[in-house]
Order: sequence, then C-alpha cells, then structure tokens
Amino acid sequence: MPALPTFSMLGHGPTVLMLHGSGGGFRAFAPQVEALASLGFRGVAWNMPGYGLSTPVEPYSFMALAASCVHLIEVLMAESPRQSVALVGHGMGGMLAQEVAVRRPDLVRQLVLVATAPAVLPGDAYDQHIAQGLRWLDEGKSMDAIADTLLPRLVSPGALPEGVQLATFCQAQGHAAIWRRALEAMRGFDRRSALAQIAAPTLLVAGEHDRVAPPATLAAMAHALPGARSVTLPGAGHLPHLEQPDAFDELLIDFLRTARARPLH
Repeated sequence: MPALPTFSMLGHGPTVLMLHGSGGGFRAFAPQVEALASLGFRGVAWNMPGYGLSTPVEPYSFMALAASCVHLIEVLMAESPRQSVALVGHGMGGMLAQEVAVRRPDLVRQLVLVATAPAVLPGDAYDQHIAQGLRWLDEGKSMDAIADTLLPRLVSPGALPEGVQLATFCQAQGHAAIWRRALEAMRGFDRRSALAQIAAPTLLVAGEHDRVAPPATLAAMAHALPGARSVTLPGAGHLPHLEQPDAFDELLIDFLRTARARPLH
C-alpha cells in the first residue's frame, strides 16, 4: 500500500479533495479550502507524492500517483456513510483526477477539471510548456529563478496579485528533481479514449488567456465527457483558482451544490 500523502483539511461536510498542478502544493488551493469550509464542506488539499513532506512514488507514473490518491480517499472516507468525494484537479492534478475517475469511478462523486488536458501530444501547447521547464532544469536554473520567470508567462494581466504571489511561492518551494519527474510523467499522459467512461458530473474551467490549456481544449473535453459543462473564466490565465478566486469559487460551489449523477438505465 502506498504511503499516505500529506494534506491540509478544514471544515465538516461533503468532502472536496483538491489536486494541485506540477508547480503547486497543498497551499495552491488554500483560498478554496477556506471558502469550502465556511460553506459547509470539508476541504482537503494534498501534497502530491514528492511535494512537501509527501513521500515520492516509484515509478513516478500516473498509475502510481493514482494509487496514492485512491489510498488518501479511502482513508478520508473510512468512517463516512458517503464513500465518494468531489475531486478537483488543476493542470497535472486535472490529469490525475481523470486517471482516478477512470480507475475508481466509485470514489468520485463529482469532477472539476481546471486548466488541464486529456493528453499531452508532441508539439502541442502543453508539450511546449513542459519542454521549456525541462530546458530550464537542464540549464541548472534554481526553482526560485524558474518561478520568477514562469509565473508571469502563465497568468493574465488582470490576475489577483496575492494569487500570483502564492503561485510563485508554491513553484519556488518545489524540488527540482521531482518537478522534472512530474513534467516527464505528463509527456506520456493520454486519456482521450477513456473520457466517455467518466460518468461523474463534470465541470471544466478554462482561463480566458490560458496558452497552456486554452479554452478550446476544455470545450473539446466537455464534448467528449457525458453531461459535462465547460466554462471560461474571464481575466484568468493558467491559474484560474488563484488569479480570480472569487469568480472561481462561485462556479465551484454552485457546481458542488447542484450537480447530480445521471440516473442509471
């Protein structure tokens, strides 16, 4: 059984588990954890294996990361009459959320995919983003220097400054070796053929100015996911939940309160 990853948790009520992107950490969803707790949910944000104090997995693959996530969900819900969670994933965390929803649909009550993609294909925008990160690592840039260079490229001009500061801090706190392995893992990700298997109600959120996972990518995913809805957040780039947290939280809370699974026939 994989080691239990570290996480933050606040509130009581239906559990919402948030999975950060490759440049994040549990703090990347701090605004949402607080907002959810204040509105009757239990907000949980993990540190992906290798991030913060979470033990890395071997091999560093989506299969192993999904096993770690499943283990956390089972521990969180061990004493709950409701054995499933709402799963929210950003970037790489959105890819992992897809992986968990395909592998263990019984554990995912609702699904929110933020600024992510169903696959990373050679030469596409996400692949170019990953390639740039790997080049910086090959050049020996520190995570501090990478954060200072990368974040201005990811966010929109109208981004909340405090959100950008938090995102920069999370990126800078990452371990270079783990970030490299996360980027390399994403290059092999492809769940396009499995999207139709995901039955959980799904909300897809894109940033208007996101060049890594543009709105068209999320809209195309919504067409492939049964009953999914895609929303583009004005004034946001690749980090909608931190750039426009109030607008993002409004979308998230409304979805969590109203989205229901389709009846089985």
